[in-house]
Amino acid sequence: MAPFLESQQMKVNGETEKCRVTVVGSGNWGSVAAKLIASNTLKLSSFHDEVRMWVFEEVLPSGEKLSEAINKNNENVKYLPGIKLGTNVVADPDLEHAVQDANMLVFVTPHQFMEGICRRLVGMIREDAQAISLIKGMEVKMEGPCMISSLITEQLGINCCVLMGANIANEIAVEKFSEATVGYREIRDIAEKWVQLFSTPYFMVSAVQDVEGVELCGTLKNVVAIAAGIVDGLEMGNNTKAAIMRIGLREMKAFSKLLFSSVKDSTFFESCGVADLITTCLGGRNRKCAEAFARNGGKRSFDELEAEMLQGQKLQGVSTAKEVYEVLSHRGWLELFPLFTIVHEISIGRRPPSAIVEFSELKPKFSILESAAQFY
Repeated sequence: MAPFLESQQMKVNGETEKCRVTVVGSGNWGSVAAKLIASNTLKLSSFHDEVRMWVFEEVLPSGEKLSEAINKNNENVKYLPGIKLGTNVVADPDLEHAVQDANMLVFVTPHQFMEGICRRLVGMIREDAQAISLIKGMEVKMEGPCMISSLITEQLGINCCVLMGANIANEIAVEKFSEATVGYREIRDIAEKWVQLFSTPYFMVSAVQDVEGVELCGTLKNVVAIAAGIVDGLEMGNNTKAAIMRIGLREMKAFSKLLFSSVKDSTFFESCGVADLITTCLGGRNRKCAEAFARNGGKRSFDELEAEMLQGQKLQGVSTAKEVYEVLSHRGWLELFPLFTIVHEISIGRRPPSAIVEFSELKPKFSILESAAQFY
């Protein structure tokens, strides 16, 4: 066990100091996370009441700064309007100040911004800090794919769990029942601390010892959701959509286990796995934008649709599909993952939307992959 993990275990088991929580990110999901956490810090004696939320500052049409509007109205008027976050949530546009003194850091930003955020935070956070990532996506470097939790650990030198699940943010915001999965590496007590911090009567959280499996489920399901949205846009029907989801789950599992042999089969039956896949393919921004993309025959780019339909939020599925494609291409796996491959090729205009169901010529090779890797 790494030295900082040992110190974290001692810190958690013998904790006398109250934990301070900062949420790094203030979009739709980040604001919901702050709401969940803030409701618990008021009740739990081991936490300071105040929850800081770092806001990437924007100027609203009214001329008011977003952080000021959040603090004045107790709601994120741009990304989560109409939902009170809790009077103990304090928006802070200064990243370094927002994390000052915090020993529990919740990262929830678009994944493409995380490397820059980590660089800014080097030397700025407590040595005994713990982190959790709610971020879907991965960085692809020359040496291979890097999960966001690993990026945080490597750059900041702190332990990082992950939280993923069947979580459409707007539904959780209005307190409809949902569940989620915390993935942890070695220390169960750390995971239980996060479970305690996020759990509410309407948001049920469980923990599994499989960071990579949980994180890859949350990442890859957005690629499958793009495929499901294309099916909807082409009005191919529920049978086709179900087939795409099943094929997608198969590729999610195969890809995850090829990258990380430690990934557990059981993780795909947690909320982060099949449940998240289902809900994201039925609702969510990736499915929605992909449906619009297919309806106009791919004539309007995903960048255009993102700007028009998401009001400043980021579309993760298309960028993740590109990153997955880079990994598959580099390792010679393209033909083994026909759905992942075609989603990217459709999204960049190389193939028409109708290609989403063109799998027959690749099926035998996928059977070889399954047999060789003993996935089933």
